[in-house]
Amino acid sequence: MTKIFEVSDIITRYGKIVTASNLNEYSNSIGISTQTIVNRLKEYKTGHGVWTLTVPQQEEQIYNSQSKKVTSEDTMSFIPEKDSNFVSFGNFSDIKKVISSGKFYPVFITGLSGNGKTFAVEQACAQLKREMIRVNITIETDEDDLLGGFRLNNGETTWHDGPVIQALERGAILLLDEIDLASNKIMCLQSVLEGNGVFLKKIGKYVKPADGFNIIATANTKGKGSDDGRFIGTNVLNEAFLERFPITLEQSYPSPKIEISILNKVMDSVGSNDYEFSTLLVSWSEIIRKTFIDGGIDELISTRRLVHIVRALGIFGNNRKKAIEVCINRFDNETKQSFLELYSKIDVKMDESFEVSDDKAEF
Repeated sequence: MTKIFEVSDIITRYGKIVTASNLNEYSNSIGISTQTIVNRLKEYKTGHGVWTLTVPQQEEQIYNSQSKKVTSEDTMSFIPEKDSNFVSFGNFSDIKKVISSGKFYPVFITGLSGNGKTFAVEQACAQLKREMIRVNITIETDEDDLLGGFRLNNGETTWHDGPVIQALERGAILLLDEIDLASNKIMCLQSVLEGNGVFLKKIGKYVKPADGFNIIATANTKGKGSDDGRFIGTNVLNEAFLERFPITLEQSYPSPKIEISILNKVMDSVGSNDYEFSTLLVSWSEIIRKTFIDGGIDELISTRRLVHIVRALGIFGNNRKKAIEVCINRFDNETKQSFLELYSKIDVKMDESFEVSDDKAEF
């Protein structure tokens, strides 16, 4: 291994200030004598049994020469593809204005699951021909996942930029999806959210944001957790972190007219022309959503779920019953049977074989 990898690896494991016991442990782990490592670190010694590690200019040049090697990521385009089924609604025009401005202006988008938050950001970037790098946040996401870290590559330990660094350097839109699932480890992005770039302490490199870089986060909550237990796993985000987002956009489900248009486009893409089914599905979902808002039920039908049903219609030979059943089987039996019964009342043309359980729920 070259010298920079040894120094960087030590910094990664123990930090910049290391002791003799740290070096002894490190030497045992890589099979090199402690004295050999101590000899290489003479210039770093700042006290008895203490070394303060930095990345010297010579080593920085070695790192830079390696990092400039052309990789598939350098030549890859991160511009999303346009989706012919996309129908704009809600906050789409505002999202597009923010992105097209080219200004750094972080946006937080909140709303119930399956209402097109992520899709809207993706399609705004597609229409504007802007690169977008999406990071799906989980409770396990940490600094290494976001900013990058050392990886074993062909027997050598080399640095690999994380998605945040790639977005910064490319001037891309960084989409932090499901941000409310994050732990406090997400705080490593504080300086990035301020538009100041980030210092990569493991390699001694400061990364400034290129022109056009911006951050958009999506969430089912407003970063305050979920009191009703509907979104299990969501967390209360640090107030200082949330304050870095100048605006919050509240995304609702599309209007019935828009939702019918969305479903009809999907109908066309799957080779079906049962447009009446689209209208019936939207009427059905509207009743369910209103009942949900009134507290009558604990589940609802999202726009995404309606799209699933329409796609299932194309797969199962325009069988409405089958398409609905396979797409709502995810719900508990009582809820599923209630939803089926409601639809059977709306669709008078439904086949008589559409049977429901005697265990009924009121709407």
